[in-house]
Amino acid sequence: MPAGNNGDGQASGLRQIIQPQVVRVIAVTSGKGGVGKTNISANLALAMAQNGHRVMLMDADMGLANLDVIMGLQPKRNLSHVLAGRCDLDDVIVPGPMGISVIPAASGVRKMASLSAPETAGLIHAFSTLRSPVDVLIVDTAAGIHDTVTAFCLAAQEVLMVVCDEPASITDAYALCKLLSRDFDLRRFRLLANRVQSFAQGRELYNKVTRVTDRFLDVVIDFVGAIPEDPMIREAVQAQQLVVEKFPSARASVAFRRLASDAEHWPQKQQAQGQLQFFFERLVQAQSAAVTT
Repeated sequence: MPAGNNGDGQASGLRQIIQPQVVRVIAVTSGKGGVGKTNISANLALAMAQNGHRVMLMDADMGLANLDVIMGLQPKRNLSHVLAGRCDLDDVIVPGPMGISVIPAASGVRKMASLSAPETAGLIHAFSTLRSPVDVLIVDTAAGIHDTVTAFCLAAQEVLMVVCDEPASITDAYALCKLLSRDFDLRRFRLLANRVQSFAQGRELYNKVTRVTDRFLDVVIDFVGAIPEDPMIREAVQAQQLVVEKFPSARASVAFRRLASDAEHWPQKQQAQGQLQFFFERLVQAQSAAVTT
């Protein structure tokens, strides 16, 4: 029996060597700013960590980063220091709640808002040497449709689009879908309704978006749920904490946990297989395509 147990352990270790670590990458984006995208990213990350996943949360709003602010973190370094060769990526990572690994960006640093291909390649090398194991990478992109947002969306396995029941939010979400599908052949998106009064209102918001996309675009948009308008979110933000952590029984917290559980069953694309540095290799390719298109 002991010999058999040892054999099982060896077989398990061998499988880990042969089969590379699978990292799921979710890009959280929106056509318009101010829809709660960063709060969605952080609370989804925390809820997935509560489900036992090793989660890394990356602030990809390279010009106006604020993930660290809403989580009450005080990073001493950020990605700009990695690109400048002043430290390794492991030195930048800040521990968040439930063991989340947070990668802060650089707020107000203009250079970080428009990385060149060689600089992005430097990020690939940095992530290839990362020592912390990761199951899920959640990327909080900037708002809008500029090249950096496009590149992160193209490189990720999942694009989670956050939409509010406002004309500008709907219009800008459509514009982002149009750009990504027409110019880059990205055809599948997941839509999350935020700040709605009920799940039914969230579904109707989804219907508003798809009535237009079904008519003019060749895309598939999956409705993945709704986050309700909840005063507990504002209280948590003012306390620089996440609502899932500070008010676990709040309506919004329940919705975030449901979203995190559902996300585990989203069908994975073939390209979802691979280690973390593969995402950044795809990012370089996507950035080159975005710049030249």
